[in-house]
Amino acid sequence: MSLTGKKRQQAEVIYLVLAAMFITSLVTSNLIFQKFFSWSPFGLFTFELSVGIIAYPVTFLVTDIISEIYGRRMANRVVLAGVFASGFALLIVLVASMANATEWSPLSDAEFDKTFSYTFIAVSASLAAYLLAQFLDVQIFHFWKRVTKGRHLWLRNNFSTFASQLVDTVVIIGLLCSFGVIDWELFVPLVINGFLFKVLFAAVDTPIAYVLVYFIRRYFGLKGFGAEIKLTDEG
Repeated sequence: MSLTGKKRQQAEVIYLVLAAMFITSLVTSNLIFQKFFSWSPFGLFTFELSVGIIAYPVTFLVTDIISEIYGRRMANRVVLAGVFASGFALLIVLVASMANATEWSPLSDAEFDKTFSYTFIAVSASLAAYLLAQFLDVQIFHFWKRVTKGRHLWLRNNFSTFASQLVDTVVIIGLLCSFGVIDWELFVPLVINGFLFKVLFAAVDTPIAYVLVYFIRRYFGLKGFGAEIKLTDEG
């Protein structure tokens, strides 16, 4: 459905906020990935994960919400914006690493380089996995949306996320191992840990997606399953 006036402006603002959340989560996860932590929820299982994974699953939640409200085209645009943002962030890090630190700098050149030494590899691996996983997520989401005729958001949200995040986890861990950032002996444990964490997050974010989609659809008067907000005049 096409909106005009104040409603259209509000829909654009919501889209920009979601896009900002997506891009921030993506770029941040690539910059902080070198720190690893352990987490044992209720003592049932001990996760050993990169801190980058804390922000990364948010990207899948956001693309699912955008896909549901604004359609596949607008979701794909956010994905491409994330690619540009990640590449631009990498360029800034590379330029910053070439600048010589002063004697009184809190971080020396060596400390800065150690902190961001694998950023290029991380961003490259992340973008390869991210592009494949995100576009897969959007495609599967809309496949199930067509199959269910716009019903059962929980099904397409989880099916698309599970499949895309399995691909994402395998690809990114595999590339990091290939570049020598992580030992190959950690490949299987990290894939299992990463995928289980993302599945857990997907289960938690489903009610969040339901609530946000419900109120947005209700506020903008989107009636009928599959109704979407059109922010462009393109067909």
